[in-house]
Amino acid sequence: MLYVAGHRNSTVQDHVALVEIDLTGELMIAAAAASEDRLSSDRIDEVLDVDADRAQPGHGPGNPR
Repeated sequence: MLYVAGHRNSTVQDHVALVEIDLTGELMIAAAAASEDRLSSDRIDEVLDVDADRAQPGHGPGNPR
C-alpha cells in the first residue's frame, strides 16, 4: 500500500528556509555566470551581501584588526 503524506496548511512557512533557498539560488546564478571554476570567498560575500569584518569573530567596529 502506498502512503501519501497529508497536505500541509499553505499558510505555514519556514521563513529561515525560504531565505536559505533564496541565497542558494543567488549563489547558483553567480556561479553559472562566473568565468572561473569556483567563486572566490570575496565574490561569495558580495553575492550574499556579507560584511567581511562582521563575518570574522573578534573583528568589527569595536575590535579593529
